[in-house]
Amino acid sequence: MNDLTLVPQALTDAAFAPFGEVIQADGRRHFPINDGQVQRFHDLATVDVQSAGGRPGISLFVARPYALPLALRWMERHPLSSQAFQPLDERPFLVVVAPAGETPSAGNIRAFVSDGRQGVNYRRGVWHHPLIAFGVEQTFVVIDRIGEDANCDLHAFDDGARPWLQAPD
Repeated sequence: MNDLTLVPQALTDAAFAPFGEVIQADGRRHFPINDGQVQRFHDLATVDVQSAGGRPGISLFVARPYALPLALRWMERHPLSSQAFQPLDERPFLVVVAPAGETPSAGNIRAFVSDGRQGVNYRRGVWHHPLIAFGVEQTFVVIDRIGEDANCDLHAFDDGARPWLQAPD
C-alpha cells in the first residue's frame, strides 16, 4: 500500500492560486443592477478557451458521492481550456489537483475542501481528479470548452502507487 494520504485543507484564494481561481461571492467585488433588485458579483473567474475549433459552454454535472477514504486511480487535465465547477447544492466537495505540465505524483498533489458555496476554476493544463462529491449526490454548473478537438489527457496511477484521499476533518 502507498504511503501518501492526502488530507484536504481549506479552499482559500492563496492556497489554490497555483491551480486556478476560487469562485465565491464572499468578499468579492459586487454592485447592484436591474434597478437594485440584483447584486452582480462581477468577473469571478477567467474562462480560458483556445479559440480554434472550440467555444465556451455551460453544462450541469450531477456527481454521485465517493466513499472515503478513496484510492485515486487517475487524474485528468484539459490542455485547451480552463474548467470551472460551481456547486448548486451548497454542500462541501473535495478538490484534488497537481500542477500543470508535471505528471501527477505523490510529491505534487494537493487536496482542498470547498465550503459548499465555493467553486473552482482549474487553469488550462492543471491536473485534477474528477468531481469528488461525498455524502450525497451533488449538482454543479460547469463552464469549459466545447469542441471537436481532444481536450482531456488522463494519467493513471500504478496500482501500488495510488495516493489515498481521506475524509476532511
